[in-house]
Amino acid sequence: MKQVMMKAAILEQFKAPLRFQETLRPVPENNEVLVKIKASGVNPLDLKTRDGSAPHTRTVPPAILGLDMAGIVEEVGSEVTGFKPGDAVFGLTGGIGGIQGSLSEYAAVDPDLLAIMPKSMSMREAAALPLIAITAWEALIDQANVLPGHDVLIHGGAGGVGHIGIQLAKARGANVFSTGSKASRNVIKKLGATPIDYADSSVEDYVQSYTNGDGFDVVLDNVGGSTLDASFQAVKRYTGHVVSILGWGTHSLAPLSFRAGTYSGVFTLMPLLTGKGRSHHGEILREIAALYEQGALKPILNEQIFRFDQIEEAHRAMGNKTIGKIVVSIDNE
Repeated sequence: MKQVMMKAAILEQFKAPLRFQETLRPVPENNEVLVKIKASGVNPLDLKTRDGSAPHTRTVPPAILGLDMAGIVEEVGSEVTGFKPGDAVFGLTGGIGGIQGSLSEYAAVDPDLLAIMPKSMSMREAAALPLIAITAWEALIDQANVLPGHDVLIHGGAGGVGHIGIQLAKARGANVFSTGSKASRNVIKKLGATPIDYADSSVEDYVQSYTNGDGFDVVLDNVGGSTLDASFQAVKRYTGHVVSILGWGTHSLAPLSFRAGTYSGVFTLMPLLTGKGRSHHGEILREIAALYEQGALKPILNEQIFRFDQIEEAHRAMGNKTIGKIVVSIDNE
């Protein structure tokens, strides 16, 4: 069989620039889909992974990074039934644990991780969504079970997971509040949440102001550290639930225990790393696609367009914490 090559950005060693080179195009197994990648989402985890400061991703150079992808199905394995060549798809499909990522022209991926894109969704929008949307869904729907009328507090509502979380909670009929900086106030308001300036308001102040001192039904922590500690103080007594995507530090549970609340954590990468629960990721993305079609959810994109050969610039922009999800457009033509 003739070997077919493709372009990819390779992490040859930690803390080094990614290197563009030709590498073998993957051949899909019987239970895989070959996708021609059109766009790759950039996440803070990409920067930590290439820096060698994210051991939980189990990344060993040389590696192709890129967690999120959107593209066109090129070929399907003999056991694949849910997709066909020509389908536009998106998913959280690799970039960690030795699984090839999306900073390449093609990838062979597990179809359980994919969903069909809505026709009205752009490739850039699709590539922006998987990691942040799945994380927000697992936190607010799977773990916290947000219901109509719930008072939901989302820390960091202008960030990636935060701005999707606001829209998910709103779609569930919740009353949504969000902490953020003064600079993010307008973004939070446009998303339909009540902004809370964390620099000007103490936990006691905003709990009193917005819940009459009762506390929030659900608190989503997207920041970790002292913000998770604050979350334990902000939750409603007896029935309140705190969920965190960054609960990795050492924390006192006393404030939560004294309020008789509950806590859970989210580890979105687990299906990729273990192979278990992958079909649920595809299910979530189908729900996200439906919400997008209904006009209930839309990612905020960074305005700058980054080409495949501008990955270093895209990663620097992510490090500068610019507004909107950064996406790299992969040119396969």
